[in-house]
Amino acid sequence: MSNPKMELVNGNEAIARGAIAAGCKFYFGYPITPQNEIPEYLSKHLPEVGGTFIQAESEIASINMLLGVGATGGRAMTSSSSPGISLKQEGISYLAGCEIPGVVVNMSRSGPGLGGISPSQGDYFQATRGGGHGDYRTIVLAPYSVQENYDLTILAFDLAEKYRNPVVILGDALLGQMKEPIVLRTHKPEKFDKSWILTGAKGRKPRFLKSLYLNEGDLTEHNWKLFQKYQQMKAEILYDTYQIEDADMIVVSFGSVARIIKSSIKMARDQGMKVGLFRPKTLYPYPEESLKELSQKVAHFFVVELNTGQMVEDVKLSVDKGSRVDFYGRPPGSIPTPNELFEEIKKVYR
Repeated sequence: MSNPKMELVNGNEAIARGAIAAGCKFYFGYPITPQNEIPEYLSKHLPEVGGTFIQAESEIASINMLLGVGATGGRAMTSSSSPGISLKQEGISYLAGCEIPGVVVNMSRSGPGLGGISPSQGDYFQATRGGGHGDYRTIVLAPYSVQENYDLTILAFDLAEKYRNPVVILGDALLGQMKEPIVLRTHKPEKFDKSWILTGAKGRKPRFLKSLYLNEGDLTEHNWKLFQKYQQMKAEILYDTYQIEDADMIVVSFGSVARIIKSSIKMARDQGMKVGLFRPKTLYPYPEESLKELSQKVAHFFVVELNTGQMVEDVKLSVDKGSRVDFYGRPPGSIPTPNELFEEIKKVYR
């Protein structure tokens, strides 16, 4: 870290600042609450660093603009919220199929359908299972603070180029609107092979970026190639833990609800309950091996999400078969307090 600087910013602005720090030079988006501070900030400040901001005519247009810039090697980002991300899914599938990097931010809101603008983690399946058509995956980063909004955005650009793959930052309305002090830093992007980018073929053989394979066997080979790349992404798994050393029950949460339940865990500790927290920071690849190893020491897990049950499936697939997995979900529309979640911990702790 060089030239550290601290400022009080909201979560959406932190993502925009992280993008600029990462060397993003192109942003394409379309307004939707509750992520509008991202394009608002970039519309003013991206041109100041020689970048290009375009408010596209639609979410579909914006993801395809990102694809075009990514194909030429430019660092590009788009952002939206839940239903807007749904409209981008075909383009995200094309990005993965053509092996073109790009960063996609989802500051999710309530659903299904139009839902509302309150925080939700109902987009977990969409983000971690690909979301669009075909057998593909995106790296999914899940911040839980304004600082992580900034830091993981920087990381997202490097990972996108490293793996030539779209990277999704999955936040929510709470993480986008809250304000916290963050440390700003300069970042020197890693240098990755760009011999694949499209720059015009004068003086050399043409290059091709495509996802259409019609010759027998070619598409099968391409999909296995992508599969091997997704296995390599496991080297990027990130997670955080809190008070797990002597725990006899582990809470598993991500994003905004993880920071709420951290206070609940402190309450439980004050009453003698040995409760810890396991927080995935990468939702794909999921830290399944780390959870499996943990389940060989702790037999009880309690999954808490702002939905009716999505990540809980990955927890059940990860832990030993003899492990007990309880679940508490809060559908969108309201945010649980630390006291409420403490009561839920008491119900299952025994």
